[in-house]
Amino acid sequence: MKSPPRKPSDPTRLPSEPPAHRRTVFINARLIDPASGRDEPGGLLVEDGVIADLGGHLRRNAPDGAEVIDCKAHMLCPGLIDAQVFTGEPGSEHRESLKTASHAAAAGGVTTIVVMPDTSPVIDQVALVDFIQRRARDNAVVHVHTMAAMTKGLEGLEMTEIGLLKRAGAIAFTNGKSSVTNTKVMRNTLLYAKDHGALIVHHNEDPYLSEGTAMNTGAVSTRLGLPGVSKAAETIILERDVRLVEMTGGRYHAATISCAESLEIIRAAKARKLPVTCGVSINHLTLNENDIGPYRTFFKLRPPLRREEDRMAMVRGLAAGDIDIIVSAHDPQDVEVKRRPFAEAADGAIGLETLLAVSLRLYHSDDVALPVLLRAMTSNPAKLLSLPGGKLEKGAPADLILVDLGEPWVVNKDALKARSKNTPFDEAKLQGRVLRTMVAGETVYHYAGVERT
Repeated sequence: MKSPPRKPSDPTRLPSEPPAHRRTVFINARLIDPASGRDEPGGLLVEDGVIADLGGHLRRNAPDGAEVIDCKAHMLCPGLIDAQVFTGEPGSEHRESLKTASHAAAAGGVTTIVVMPDTSPVIDQVALVDFIQRRARDNAVVHVHTMAAMTKGLEGLEMTEIGLLKRAGAIAFTNGKSSVTNTKVMRNTLLYAKDHGALIVHHNEDPYLSEGTAMNTGAVSTRLGLPGVSKAAETIILERDVRLVEMTGGRYHAATISCAESLEIIRAAKARKLPVTCGVSINHLTLNENDIGPYRTFFKLRPPLRREEDRMAMVRGLAAGDIDIIVSAHDPQDVEVKRRPFAEAADGAIGLETLLAVSLRLYHSDDVALPVLLRAMTSNPAKLLSLPGGKLEKGAPADLILVDLGEPWVVNKDALKARSKNTPFDEAKLQGRVLRTMVAGETVYHYAGVERT
């Protein structure tokens, strides 16, 4: 169900402030706050776009004059923060715009998205960071932040003006879907970023080893007759980067690791107290190379889906806290580049709207505890990127989601709000549905039982 129109967010602050003294109270909720460990029956009061009060004393009692929302014992928790979202704006809005991505995010319980610089033109200048902020303010219904390019044109040859871009509003720096293979450039970037207190987020893939490949190398690629890439393409770059972090002291985040060997490198770096963190995509936590089946191109991803042993290693790493965040790796691609032979099809899958529901598979299977799972999508990315959300506490932004953890549903790609429909979870049976999404005290999505488009 579409919510009433609202003035969208300015990525440098909360979305448009609600009318003065506007109050909403959630009663009869299961309050879960991964940041503090809170998990209790209670209620929560929203006033003027922030959390004014919360706790057991509000479970049944609503302040006078407040709009009352009965949660019916469903989970109320912070909205998700997705730290890796590719869109087509600017340049390829036919694949995804900030507006359509934000509506998909709201429907999936994501209240903050961080967009990547892989656009046309590349987001490598102050004017383009400002452009994204203005477009988000005018069109998006969730918070939108920009991760700017760390090298000009994402070519890996020359650093961008990290200091200026950071002052303009960029919250981190990345080379998008490509790795910086020039070690000197990578070293200098880490040094320069350290001077400006900036975070470097890097895709780990040696392009010389991965060129011309279509999936993970092994028995499955051999059976399908597809060119495969070794996990070494990921670990070689990651190992080099960790050594450069040790040399420079720069803050470093491995964007999406996908294999057991990479996890061991991360664990070793953290054991040495290096400023290293890592993320994993929801795809690599819940899918493996066998899901490609009869050359299903929606499962062609970067990094590629790995063996089941690697997937389980990612799950254990998440449960143990070695993996810091989960991302959707939302990467919309249209039919022209996906409806091709597998080896020729574009990489990427959408994931904003299914991020939470698919991640709950790990909770329902008892592989990952619910607070740990939610922490990787709320307080951890907030801390990593120095964002104000991701927690339930007085004075925090009222970025909230109400979730029925038990409701079953089947994914219908045509009903998804994303403009492109390349989801690997089409027709998947999921359990757990977002009932309401609130951003800065305003409801931006409300599920009423029957979707209407």
